[in-house]
Amino acid sequence: MKTKAVFKTASPYMQDALNLPVENLEEAIPFYETIMGFQVVSQQDASCKSAILARDDIQIGLAENGGDPTQEGCFFEVDDVEVAFNELKNNGLENDDPNYRIDQHGDKSFRIFFVIAPDELCYCLGQQV
Repeated sequence: MKTKAVFKTASPYMQDALNLPVENLEEAIPFYETIMGFQVVSQQDASCKSAILARDDIQIGLAENGGDPTQEGCFFEVDDVEVAFNELKNNGLENDDPNYRIDQHGDKSFRIFFVIAPDELCYCLGQQV
């Protein structure tokens, strides 16, 4: 039985999946590593603290850039939306009901659910149906 979903794409809601705003990078990272299954591949303290995280063939970036995390996030296309939810739940996600729904994007339909990270970024995970 499959226990891990494959994250196929990361599409930002606004402009840049590699520059998602967080208030505190060090507090944000453990959620992505523990719950979402990402790994930190690089970190910097240059103009603003930031980190690049990777999972499967996708990358996202978190940055203390002053942006509003409540207005940003990503859509992650996964190979199996139920496996994705169960994986996150088994990793400690505090959500007992994924509230799956079908959303249309162009000529494609996706079965989706949402995850709000503790840093207030919102993620939509979906599988094309």
